[in-house]
Amino acid sequence: MISLISYYADLAIGLILAFLLLSLLVSGINEGIVRLLGIRSKFLWAYLRDTLDGAETADGTSRLDRVLDALKRLGRKARTPLTQAAEEGRSRLPASVMGVFARLPFGRDPRPAFSRQPPPVESPPLAAAAGSVAAEQMAAGPMTARQSADPAHPAAQADPVETAVVTADPPADRAEGVLPPGEGKSMAELLHERLQEIDHAKRGRTSIADIPPARFAVAVMEIATEHGGVEVLMRDLDALKSPFSRPLKAVWDRASHDLEAFRRGVEDWFDGEMERLSLLYRRYVRWVLVALGLAVTLVFSMDSLEYGKTLLRDNAYRGAVSAFGQSGPEALEPLREQCEPGQDTYACVTDVLSTPAFVKIFTHAPVSVTMDGSGGPAWAWHGGDWWRRVTSPGHWPGFLITLVALLFGAPFWWDILRRLSGLRTRASGSTPS
Repeated sequence: MISLISYYADLAIGLILAFLLLSLLVSGINEGIVRLLGIRSKFLWAYLRDTLDGAETADGTSRLDRVLDALKRLGRKARTPLTQAAEEGRSRLPASVMGVFARLPFGRDPRPAFSRQPPPVESPPLAAAAGSVAAEQMAAGPMTARQSADPAHPAAQADPVETAVVTADPPADRAEGVLPPGEGKSMAELLHERLQEIDHAKRGRTSIADIPPARFAVAVMEIATEHGGVEVLMRDLDALKSPFSRPLKAVWDRASHDLEAFRRGVEDWFDGEMERLSLLYRRYVRWVLVALGLAVTLVFSMDSLEYGKTLLRDNAYRGAVSAFGQSGPEALEPLREQCEPGQDTYACVTDVLSTPAFVKIFTHAPVSVTMDGSGGPAWAWHGGDWWRRVTSPGHWPGFLITLVALLFGAPFWWDILRRLSGLRTRASGSTPS
């Protein structure tokens, strides 16, 4: 009975350890991809661009974005009414799994340009962001408004007096402190200007992927101070159609125009927004982990059911070898099935027991490496055997179990292994008296 319990304990520990190492491999690959492509930083600044600068125009998107939009419209063309109005702008954040895999890594980079200079003493004035809806409306100019008011009298037919009168009138939606693109910096760029002392370059762009809420609130206070006050900043943000103007106005009214209460309110608001953004990011990354987990499972062709049987068979091999001293050579008969024809039984036993099941799970990959007798690595190609395993329906249930197990993540399996093996984490700050 005790030996049976030991067998199943070894089985559980072996499975958990295998899942732990493969989960670490999936997490490592995911982290490498995220860092290489700057996914976290792009995700954060896409949100900040949308919130601070407003939506971007469809014409200002990259070629990849337009291709993805065309593919998306093909799927919903049949159910889209013909009278549907065109969207005024679009979000920079990905709205689908395709956007996470293609648009965010390889589309237009929403991050501000990196600067080696420290934050300037005086910031440039607030301007509309290039490619935004506000910049498009600002670039339309007053003559566009004249054309929309009198389409029968276009600008080409206007006399010099009419042109001078219309051009002299400023646009109604342009605030005094807002400039066209290129003559100042957008709100997101002004924010980055306050954070660039902790920045480092990544392909010429900022690599900031996390902004403390307290630092964000202080940066907003600094921008408002240089801009003439909170109310002036809210007025100009409203003129730029920035979504940030509404929560800013709500916090300012709730704070009763108290600057310290306003700073705490902005900090709390941004903290809540970062929690919501983290949930959205994890929801998208979950699909990336599913794809990576499936790839790792198929590359190593890790059949959990087969691996569990091999673990139990290893214990049987050890029992047979331990009984060899009492039962004689007949105890080694079960091991002869693992030996090649004509191979010495004792050499085969040594080879089988020196390659436990845990090592064998990594020998089903298309390329495997072994250490020969001379001590050097020997590489072998098993593409044919690997393909037969992957395409064999008998292994698919084991592959599915492995994939589901990897989705729990390395922290989960480490906690299970720690509890099962009795490992204890050392408490920090506790010293023996």
